[in-house]
Amino acid sequence: AVHFHPGEAHSENYLYGGPARAALLAARAHQPVSLHGVGMGLGNADGLDIDHVRAIATLADAVAPAAISEHLCFNRSGAQVVNDLLPLPYSRESLELVCANVMRAQDTLKRPLLIENIAAYIDCRALVDAEEAVSEGTFLTALARRTGCGILLDLNNLYVNSVNHGVTVESVLADIDPALVGEIHLAGFSVEDGMLIDTHSAPVHAPVWAIYEAWIATHGARPTLIEWDADIPPVQV
Repeated sequence: AVHFHPGEAHSENYLYGGPARAALLAARAHQPVSLHGVGMGLGNADGLDIDHVRAIATLADAVAPAAISEHLCFNRSGAQVVNDLLPLPYSRESLELVCANVMRAQDTLKRPLLIENIAAYIDCRALVDAEEAVSEGTFLTALARRTGCGILLDLNNLYVNSVNHGVTVESVLADIDPALVGEIHLAGFSVEDGMLIDTHSAPVHAPVWAIYEAWIATHGARPTLIEWDADIPPVQV
């Protein structure tokens, strides 16, 4: 059986009160809600923006979310903040850095995180010496085992990366401990200049459904969310 996710809110849209947070709290009174963040920068080399994490902790205290999730990425270099999810080189050094940031974030939140694999539009493998390299699946599994976080497995992102960079979905999934997967994301992609882009603007494509169906047939159902943020079709009521 497929277990679809009851609801997800983007943390950064509700951090500082106002009508948006009031609406979220009203919705939370009727069904569970998870918080999904894009701004923690768990891969930032100079550490977390702890004020940002504290704001999410305050929101979580009000919402009592079913889960809190974030992306495996960085978004800052010094004082320069980039409004995007930037990919990390998967290395032993990066793993140590992200583990430290995740543990500090979880200590502040007083809750475990789910960490999501991202769609990467830069292939960072050439930046890492072979003896220091860690596969994406091994990185996620080691991160979860060492910090107590879980994995939010985005199967569309895995497929996008497989087409763009030639890393097969099967090879990544083989290195991920399924017991650590707490949630699954699905989405649609678009094609721009010959590259797949995780735009959340289309139905889930057939190859991604096939990956999902095979995974849950082997490992069992997980809470699953279909992300559709743009070009949303009319809803029939």
